[in-house]
Amino acid sequence: MHLEVPAVSLPVVLPAAGPSPSPSESPALTVPTFQDAHETATNAAGWVEQNWSTWLAIGLKILLILVIAAVLRGVVRRTITKIIDRMARTAQAVDGTALGGLLVNAERRRQRSQAIGSVLRSVTSFLILGTAALMVLSAFEINLAPLLASAGVAGVAIGFGARNLVTDFLSGVFMIMEDQYGVGDSIDAGVAAGEVIEVGLRVTKLRGANGEIWYVRNGEIKRIGNLSQGWATAGVDVTVKADEDLDKVKATLDEVAERMSKEEPWNELLWSPIEVLGLDSVLIDSMVVRVTAKTMPGKSVTVERELRWRVKRAFDAAHIRIVGDATAPADTSAVDPTATMSAPSAFANATSPQSLAASPIPPQSLSK
Repeated sequence: MHLEVPAVSLPVVLPAAGPSPSPSESPALTVPTFQDAHETATNAAGWVEQNWSTWLAIGLKILLILVIAAVLRGVVRRTITKIIDRMARTAQAVDGTALGGLLVNAERRRQRSQAIGSVLRSVTSFLILGTAALMVLSAFEINLAPLLASAGVAGVAIGFGARNLVTDFLSGVFMIMEDQYGVGDSIDAGVAAGEVIEVGLRVTKLRGANGEIWYVRNGEIKRIGNLSQGWATAGVDVTVKADEDLDKVKATLDEVAERMSKEEPWNELLWSPIEVLGLDSVLIDSMVVRVTAKTMPGKSVTVERELRWRVKRAFDAAHIRIVGDATAPADTSAVDPTATMSAPSAFANATSPQSLAASPIPPQSLSK
């Protein structure tokens, strides 16, 4: 027969804990052995040996990108500078000739070339350096998709916020590139008219007829009328009496035109012979003769004033009457002031037989 012995729990005796170290006492540092240092150096050397070719390739790639970008930027900027200098030298060479004095403005060419050069240099530098920066980031295997997306969103926000500024800038660039106008030109920009004194990428400055300065935003200019390109037309309308001899009028105008075309400085301002086009209109008491000529740009008003002066003097000498001319010879023949008066009537005299016969009968005679 087996007897079951009940389980008795025995007390567990723990060793007495030693005294706790004081806060001022630091634990003992483990000093690495020579073997640990050797293993660490071996691992680092192995990692370097495994990755040195990759890092060297990345470094050479970045260096090559930067060198190519710097060389390309320098070459492009120098090429642009040479082209701009050639444009300026061409303008100076033409400015010394007679044709250059008429058609070419050196200050206009200089400002236009400088503006074009500045814009081209800025654009090329931005494109080349921006492309190089993106290629350097891609060499480090950085995901450029979030960066490009953020840049696109920022560009759209800036475009909406500064759309007027962008519009003015782009309009100024195209105006300068297309040479629509320049310094010294007289233009009609719709919102203002006057002589151009400065052309910028954002604002054009005009000097008005009364001396005022207009600052016109390039984006606000919808149409431009340049009065200084090519040639101008001087037109004068001569109004004479309807009963004047047309052959005499035309001969006098031809004589004035021929004499004026041979005198200085009008022979330089006139770019074509002065032509008598003929009758422009015929009215009951007057007729209009049209005279025109091509002139140097901006000199049409001066030529018109001189032509009117000469025509007036020639017509006075030829006794040709101009409508509204106070000095035209008047008709000196004697005029009878009573020629247009009617004869006196017999009924005007109350004692005349006609008046007595026409007078009514008195009532007393009727009663008898």
